[in-house]
Amino acid sequence: MHPMLNIAVKAARRAGQIINRASLDLDLVQVSKKQHNDFVTEVDKASEAAIIETLTTAYPDHSILAEESGESGSESEFQWIIDPLDGTTNFIHGFQYYCVSIALAHKGIVTQAVVYDPTRNDLFTASRGRGAYLNDRRIRVGRRDRLADGLIGTGFPFREKDTLEPYTQLFAEMTKACAGLRRPGAAALDLANVAAGRLDGFFEQGISAWDMAAGSLLITEAGGLVGNYTGDSDFLHKHEIVAGNPKIYAQMIPILSRYTRTKEQAA
Repeated sequence: MHPMLNIAVKAARRAGQIINRASLDLDLVQVSKKQHNDFVTEVDKASEAAIIETLTTAYPDHSILAEESGESGSESEFQWIIDPLDGTTNFIHGFQYYCVSIALAHKGIVTQAVVYDPTRNDLFTASRGRGAYLNDRRIRVGRRDRLADGLIGTGFPFREKDTLEPYTQLFAEMTKACAGLRRPGAAALDLANVAAGRLDGFFEQGISAWDMAAGSLLITEAGGLVGNYTGDSDFLHKHEIVAGNPKIYAQMIPILSRYTRTKEQAA
Protein backbone atom coordinates (compact mmCIF):
# COMPACT_ATOMS: atom_id res chain seq x y z
CA MET A 1 0.00 0.00 0.00
CA HIS A 2 1.23 3.50 -0.85
CA PRO A 3 2.57 5.21 2.33
CA MET A 4 0.26 8.21 1.90
CA LEU A 5 -2.73 5.89 1.48
CA ASN A 6 -1.61 4.02 4.58
CA ILE A 7 -1.76 7.23 6.65
CA ALA A 8 -5.19 8.05 5.19
CA VAL A 9 -6.47 4.60 6.21
CA LYS A 10 -5.13 5.13 9.73
CA ALA A 11 -6.92 8.51 9.88
CA ALA A 12 -10.19 7.04 8.57
CA ARG A 13 -10.14 4.20 11.10
CA ARG A 14 -9.51 6.65 13.95
CA ALA A 15 -12.49 8.70 12.78
CA GLY A 16 -14.59 5.53 12.47
CA GLN A 17 -13.90 4.63 16.11
CA ILE A 18 -15.15 8.07 17.22
CA ILE A 19 -18.29 7.70 15.08
CA ASN A 20 -19.03 4.15 16.27
CA ARG A 21 -18.59 5.08 19.93
CA ALA A 22 -20.98 8.02 19.57
CA SER A 23 -23.53 5.87 17.69
CA LEU A 24 -23.99 3.74 20.81
CA ASP A 25 -25.74 6.62 22.58
CA LEU A 26 -27.14 9.04 20.01
CA ASP A 27 -29.22 10.88 22.64
CA LEU A 28 -25.99 12.34 24.01
CA VAL A 29 -24.81 13.70 20.65
CA GLN A 30 -24.93 17.51 20.41
CA VAL A 31 -26.46 18.60 17.11
CA SER A 32 -26.46 22.09 15.64
CA LYS A 33 -27.94 23.42 12.40
CA LYS A 34 -25.72 25.00 9.74
CA GLN A 35 -28.76 25.93 7.65
CA HIS A 36 -32.08 24.38 6.59
CA ASN A 37 -31.76 20.56 6.61
CA ASP A 38 -28.00 20.84 7.05
CA PHE A 39 -26.73 19.53 10.36
CA VAL A 40 -23.37 19.29 12.04
CA THR A 41 -22.63 17.33 15.20
CA GLU A 42 -19.79 17.31 17.69
CA VAL A 43 -19.02 13.90 16.13
CA ASP A 44 -18.34 15.48 12.70
CA LYS A 45 -15.99 17.92 14.42
CA ALA A 46 -14.20 15.33 16.56
CA SER A 47 -13.87 13.00 13.57
CA GLU A 48 -12.42 15.81 11.43
CA ALA A 49 -9.98 16.86 14.16
CA ALA A 50 -8.71 13.26 14.49
CA ILE A 51 -8.25 12.97 10.72
CA ILE A 52 -6.44 16.30 10.38
CA GLU A 53 -4.17 15.52 13.34
CA THR A 54 -3.21 12.15 11.85
CA LEU A 55 -2.53 13.61 8.39
CA THR A 56 -0.66 16.74 9.51
CA THR A 57 1.52 14.77 11.93
CA ALA A 58 2.69 12.65 8.98
CA TYR A 59 2.67 15.43 6.37
CA PRO A 60 2.94 18.84 8.10
CA ASP A 61 3.47 20.75 4.84
CA HIS A 62 0.34 19.43 3.06
CA SER A 63 -2.76 21.61 2.79
CA ILE A 64 -6.28 20.62 3.86
CA LEU A 65 -9.76 21.11 2.45
CA ALA A 66 -12.27 19.80 4.98
CA GLU A 67 -16.05 20.11 5.21
CA GLU A 68 -16.25 21.62 8.69
CA SER A 69 -13.04 23.66 8.95
CA GLY A 70 -12.59 24.72 5.32
CA GLU A 71 -9.16 25.30 3.78
CA SER A 72 -5.98 25.40 5.81
CA GLY A 73 -2.26 24.81 5.50
CA SER A 74 0.38 25.98 3.09
CA GLU A 75 0.29 26.47 -0.66
CA SER A 76 1.31 22.84 -1.11
CA GLU A 77 1.00 20.78 -4.30
CA PHE A 78 -0.66 18.22 -2.03
CA GLN A 79 -4.16 18.80 -0.67
CA TRP A 80 -6.15 16.42 1.52
CA ILE A 81 -9.89 16.61 0.80
CA ILE A 82 -11.91 15.39 3.77
CA ASP A 83 -15.50 14.66 4.71
CA PRO A 84 -15.30 13.46 8.33
CA LEU A 85 -18.88 12.13 8.39
CA ASP A 86 -20.83 11.98 5.14
CA GLY A 87 -24.44 11.22 5.95
CA THR A 88 -24.73 13.24 9.18
CA THR A 89 -28.54 13.33 8.99
CA ASN A 90 -28.60 9.51 8.72
CA PHE A 91 -26.16 9.27 11.64
CA ILE A 92 -28.29 11.51 13.89
CA HIS A 93 -31.30 9.24 13.27
CA GLY A 94 -29.42 5.98 13.75
CA PHE A 95 -30.00 5.11 10.09
CA GLN A 96 -26.79 3.21 9.47
CA TYR A 97 -25.62 4.56 6.14
CA TYR A 98 -22.75 7.00 6.52
CA CYS A 99 -19.00 7.06 6.03
CA VAL A 100 -15.67 8.83 6.32
CA SER A 101 -14.16 10.10 3.05
CA ILE A 102 -10.49 11.09 2.64
CA ALA A 103 -8.75 11.89 -0.64
CA LEU A 104 -5.35 13.27 -1.55
CA ALA A 105 -5.08 15.53 -4.58
CA HIS A 106 -1.70 16.28 -6.14
CA LYS A 107 -1.80 19.41 -8.32
CA GLY A 108 -5.60 19.11 -8.42
CA ILE A 109 -5.69 15.44 -9.44
CA VAL A 110 -6.90 12.85 -6.92
CA THR A 111 -4.18 10.25 -6.39
CA GLN A 112 -5.20 8.49 -3.14
CA ALA A 113 -8.67 7.65 -1.85
CA VAL A 114 -10.25 6.10 1.23
CA VAL A 115 -13.95 5.67 1.96
CA TYR A 116 -14.59 3.95 5.27
CA ASP A 117 -17.99 2.63 6.37
CA PRO A 118 -17.60 2.24 10.15
CA THR A 119 -20.93 0.43 10.64
CA ARG A 120 -19.95 -2.47 8.37
CA ASN A 121 -16.19 -2.06 8.83
CA ASP A 122 -15.89 -1.77 5.05
CA LEU A 123 -12.72 -0.08 3.83
CA PHE A 124 -12.62 1.10 0.20
CA THR A 125 -9.19 2.22 -1.04
CA ALA A 126 -7.55 3.29 -4.28
CA SER A 127 -4.20 4.65 -5.45
CA ARG A 128 -4.05 6.19 -8.92
CA GLY A 129 -2.99 3.55 -11.46
CA ARG A 130 -3.16 0.68 -8.95
CA GLY A 131 -6.83 -0.35 -8.94
CA ALA A 132 -9.62 -0.08 -6.36
CA TYR A 133 -10.11 -2.36 -3.37
CA LEU A 134 -12.71 -3.24 -0.77
CA ASN A 135 -11.11 -4.81 2.32
CA ASP A 136 -8.04 -5.75 0.24
CA ARG A 137 -10.08 -7.44 -2.50
CA ARG A 138 -10.02 -5.92 -5.99
CA ILE A 139 -13.34 -4.35 -7.02
CA ARG A 140 -14.80 -3.57 -10.45
CA VAL A 141 -17.80 -1.58 -11.58
CA GLY A 142 -20.90 -3.60 -12.50
CA ARG A 143 -21.36 -5.29 -15.87
CA ARG A 144 -24.94 -4.35 -16.68
CA ASP A 145 -24.94 -2.58 -20.01
CA ARG A 146 -28.53 -1.31 -20.22
CA LEU A 147 -29.70 1.64 -18.16
CA ALA A 148 -33.14 -0.02 -18.14
CA ASP A 149 -31.63 -2.83 -16.01
CA GLY A 150 -29.54 -0.50 -13.83
CA LEU A 151 -29.86 0.37 -10.16
CA ILE A 152 -28.96 4.06 -9.94
CA GLY A 153 -28.07 6.10 -6.85
CA THR A 154 -28.79 9.79 -6.43
CA GLY A 155 -29.10 12.59 -3.89
CA PHE A 156 -31.88 15.11 -3.42
CA PRO A 157 -31.18 18.83 -3.22
CA PHE A 158 -31.66 19.57 0.47
CA ARG A 159 -30.35 23.10 0.98
CA GLU A 160 -31.62 25.00 -2.06
CA LYS A 161 -35.31 24.34 -2.32
CA ASP A 162 -35.55 26.35 -5.58
CA THR A 163 -33.81 23.49 -7.39
CA LEU A 164 -36.51 21.01 -6.38
CA GLU A 165 -38.78 21.58 -9.42
CA PRO A 166 -36.28 20.69 -12.17
CA TYR A 167 -35.02 17.90 -9.91
CA THR A 168 -38.42 16.25 -9.60
CA GLN A 169 -38.70 16.26 -13.42
CA LEU A 170 -35.28 14.66 -13.64
CA PHE A 171 -36.23 12.03 -11.05
CA ALA A 172 -39.37 11.17 -13.01
CA GLU A 173 -37.36 10.84 -16.21
CA MET A 174 -34.61 8.75 -14.62
CA THR A 175 -37.12 6.56 -12.76
CA LYS A 176 -38.68 5.62 -16.11
CA ALA A 177 -35.25 5.04 -17.67
CA CYS A 178 -33.73 2.71 -15.05
CA ALA A 179 -34.69 -0.35 -12.98
CA GLY A 180 -34.60 1.52 -9.68
CA LEU A 181 -33.55 4.82 -8.21
CA ARG A 182 -32.05 4.89 -4.71
CA ARG A 183 -31.27 7.76 -2.35
CA PRO A 184 -29.49 6.33 0.70
CA GLY A 185 -28.13 9.71 1.86
CA ALA A 186 -24.32 9.59 1.78
CA ALA A 187 -22.85 10.39 -1.63
CA ALA A 188 -19.32 9.25 -0.82
CA LEU A 189 -20.60 5.79 0.14
CA ASP A 190 -22.91 5.70 -2.90
CA LEU A 191 -19.89 6.36 -5.14
CA ALA A 192 -17.90 3.61 -3.37
CA ASN A 193 -20.84 1.28 -4.03
CA VAL A 194 -20.73 2.17 -7.73
CA ALA A 195 -17.03 1.19 -7.71
CA ALA A 196 -17.96 -2.13 -6.07
CA GLY A 197 -20.71 -2.83 -8.64
CA ARG A 198 -23.52 -2.60 -6.06
CA LEU A 199 -24.96 0.43 -7.86
CA ASP A 200 -24.68 0.73 -11.64
CA GLY A 201 -24.56 4.53 -11.63
CA PHE A 202 -24.93 7.68 -9.57
CA PHE A 203 -25.81 11.33 -10.17
CA GLU A 204 -26.21 14.37 -7.94
CA GLN A 205 -26.28 18.15 -8.15
CA GLY A 206 -25.29 20.64 -5.45
CA ILE A 207 -22.61 18.23 -4.26
CA SER A 208 -19.26 19.37 -2.82
CA ALA A 209 -15.67 18.34 -3.60
CA TRP A 210 -15.29 16.49 -0.28
CA ASP A 211 -18.29 14.26 -1.13
CA MET A 212 -16.85 13.32 -4.54
CA ALA A 213 -13.06 13.31 -4.36
CA ALA A 214 -12.37 9.85 -2.89
CA GLY A 215 -15.33 8.14 -4.57
CA SER A 216 -14.39 9.44 -8.01
CA LEU A 217 -10.95 7.79 -7.87
CA LEU A 218 -12.45 4.53 -6.56
CA ILE A 219 -14.75 4.48 -9.61
CA THR A 220 -12.14 5.26 -12.27
CA GLU A 221 -9.75 2.72 -10.72
CA ALA A 222 -12.60 0.17 -10.79
CA GLY A 223 -13.05 0.72 -14.53
CA GLY A 224 -15.87 3.27 -14.42
CA LEU A 225 -16.31 6.82 -15.67
CA VAL A 226 -16.94 10.04 -13.76
CA GLY A 227 -17.84 13.50 -15.07
CA ASN A 228 -20.29 16.35 -14.78
CA TYR A 229 -23.77 16.22 -16.35
CA THR A 230 -22.45 17.09 -19.81
CA GLY A 231 -19.91 14.26 -19.66
CA ASP A 232 -16.99 16.62 -19.17
CA SER A 233 -14.23 15.38 -16.87
CA ASP A 234 -14.03 18.73 -15.04
CA PHE A 235 -16.43 17.93 -12.18
CA LEU A 236 -14.61 18.11 -8.84
CA HIS A 237 -15.42 21.76 -8.09
CA LYS A 238 -18.49 22.08 -10.35
CA HIS A 239 -21.05 20.77 -7.82
CA GLU A 240 -22.45 18.04 -10.05
CA ILE A 241 -21.44 14.48 -10.80
CA VAL A 242 -22.46 11.52 -12.90
CA ALA A 243 -20.70 8.19 -12.47
CA GLY A 244 -21.14 4.64 -13.64
CA ASN A 245 -19.76 1.81 -15.66
CA PRO A 246 -18.91 3.07 -19.18
CA LYS A 247 -22.11 1.78 -20.86
CA ILE A 248 -24.51 3.05 -18.17
CA TYR A 249 -22.61 6.36 -17.93
CA ALA A 250 -23.02 6.90 -21.67
CA GLN A 251 -26.78 6.30 -21.41
CA MET A 252 -27.21 8.65 -18.43
CA ILE A 253 -25.45 11.65 -20.03
CA PRO A 254 -28.14 12.45 -22.67
CA ILE A 255 -30.77 12.62 -19.90
CA LEU A 256 -28.64 14.56 -17.42
CA SER A 257 -27.02 17.02 -19.84
CA ARG A 258 -30.33 18.88 -20.20
CA TYR A 259 -30.30 19.54 -16.45
CA THR A 260 -26.72 20.77 -16.09
CA ARG A 261 -26.08 23.96 -14.15
CA THR A 262 -22.41 24.33 -15.02
CA LYS A 263 -23.33 26.68 -17.88
CA GLU A 264 -25.12 28.94 -15.38
CA GLN A 265 -22.06 28.99 -13.16
CA ALA A 266 -19.81 29.92 -16.08
CA ALA A 267 -22.16 32.67 -17.28
